[in-house]
Amino acid sequence: MRCKTSPSYSLTIRLAIENKIGMFAKIASMISRAGGDLGPIAIVRVSKDIIVRDLTVYARDEEHEHQIISAINQIKGVSVLNVMDRTLTSHIGGKIEINNKVPINDCIDLSRVYTPGVARVCKEIFKNKEHLYNYTIKSNTVAVITDGSAVLGLGNIGPEAAMPVMEGKAMIFKEFANINAFPIALSTQDPDKLVEIIKNISVPFGGINLEDIAAPHCFYVEQRLQEELDIPIFHDDQHGTAVVILAALINVCRFLKIKLEDIKIVIAGAGAAGIATAFLLTEAGAKDLVICDTAGAIYRGRKKNMNMYKEKIANITNPQNLKGNISTVMKGANVFIGLAQPNLIKSEDVKKMSVEPRIIFALSNPDPEISPEIALKLARIVATGRSDYPNQINNMLCFPGIFRGLLDAKASKVNTDIKIAAAKAIAYSIKDEQLSEDFIIPSVFQRNIVTSVANEVIKTAKETGVVRR
Repeated sequence: MRCKTSPSYSLTIRLAIENKIGMFAKIASMISRAGGDLGPIAIVRVSKDIIVRDLTVYARDEEHEHQIISAINQIKGVSVLNVMDRTLTSHIGGKIEINNKVPINDCIDLSRVYTPGVARVCKEIFKNKEHLYNYTIKSNTVAVITDGSAVLGLGNIGPEAAMPVMEGKAMIFKEFANINAFPIALSTQDPDKLVEIIKNISVPFGGINLEDIAAPHCFYVEQRLQEELDIPIFHDDQHGTAVVILAALINVCRFLKIKLEDIKIVIAGAGAAGIATAFLLTEAGAKDLVICDTAGAIYRGRKKNMNMYKEKIANITNPQNLKGNISTVMKGANVFIGLAQPNLIKSEDVKKMSVEPRIIFALSNPDPEISPEIALKLARIVATGRSDYPNQINNMLCFPGIFRGLLDAKASKVNTDIKIAAAKAIAYSIKDEQLSEDFIIPSVFQRNIVTSVANEVIKTAKETGVVRR
């Protein structure tokens, strides 16, 4: 089945077109036949013989972009003058910058913000290090840190290639939660070196958002940093994903009037997101949950392809100690959560699931574990990681609000209670009467989500004693 076009693959094509009736219709028809979608159109200039237009066209991938341009070039009376990749252009020079909050207009301003006045502030912090929160950016700044080992669906592409993602994350922090976030890509994938570097650069930051670090190193790095630093450490690929999945399942249960502890859940993928999701769902009340990796179901006593983190999850999941591949363990399940790879399951696997309720969360992005079109014919509720289908499971619903709350509370760590509170805040931003098969998770552009999540995080951080006095 052919994929949809995407704004990620959008071109602005400047065309010189013969100025006569019917030319634009030929161009639009050719783009449509080539499988592209036409976006905004602008006239650049007009003469007696030529009209110059800018056309925005959406494609499926880079190869499809070239096919569309080639098709346009076949039209007599049309010349392609220039092609601009809108996604690449939006990243030119980077996507973020630093701005001053306090103006420097004269020597008086300068003497306050820098020498000699700044020495007084240094002395205050020297006397009491907690004043770092009052007199520096620490109280509203997080580091977004990666080693480039597990970037989006691209894999181990290294720290340099990971930078655009880190910048994008920093943009989201600022836009949605007014948090200063700085992208840091480290040129080592040694977990002990990562820990030491992050510890040594942690002073300016009120929290650390770990990003795109491959399992199992991500578990080790996060655990050590949590033990050795007194600021919140949050690996978004693990916990952001888990929180939003829990929020969606809370709403599935509300809508269908069932309980989390009464449904059978199968998770495909035992990497960072899969293991964290299994832990959080179990803590939230799930009783019958099986997690699978490439070797099949994880069960107590399994020897193949195990590590200490899979051993831990084996001890609290799979109560029947089921064995076999993903297709086998899906039999009779109510919920499938895909955090693995594209096209992992088939329609026959879904048909083996329980008839009612049958829920599919196919979250591999951009290509899910099963085509949403197929899943929608077989399941009551379907969610994906994509924005072009209903019920997008997106970490953006979690991390801006959770860090806003952690920073405002001056929290020293993130605990399970805080994660569950964040999930409930996301879930209950939708009222009972608003829930439907196509609306079990709010939009990332629902701006009150950040405030709701932050308020619940502050409240829970105080109740669980992880705030500074």
